[in-house]
Amino acid sequence: MSTQKLLTTTLPDVPALLAMYMPFLERGGLFVATRERCTLGDPVILMLTLPGDDQELTVNGSVAWISPDGVTGRRLPGVGVHFSHQDHNVRDRIETLLAGQLDGAAASCTL
Repeated sequence: MSTQKLLTTTLPDVPALLAMYMPFLERGGLFVATRERCTLGDPVILMLTLPGDDQELTVNGSVAWISPDGVTGRRLPGVGVHFSHQDHNVRDRIETLLAGQLDGAAASCTL
């Protein structure tokens, strides 16, 4: 079993949040730009600051997406963190901030 990795991200505004959010994951998730080596399924702790919020949130999750170092195009190296069941409140806060924007969203950091 892998050791739990610590990742940190601050999303400065709603467009950045929209580009990083992964609504296609069952419990929601976020893409985190990082060069940290991860494998699918690795457990992670994500320290997250949402737009307009000074409070850092702690999210438990697992790696569900990998964009490796050296990825081409507009993509950034990083991982997608799938939120745990107990972090539904973070998903709800994100989806409230993104209300009405998810259906017509521009290209994201993942798809």
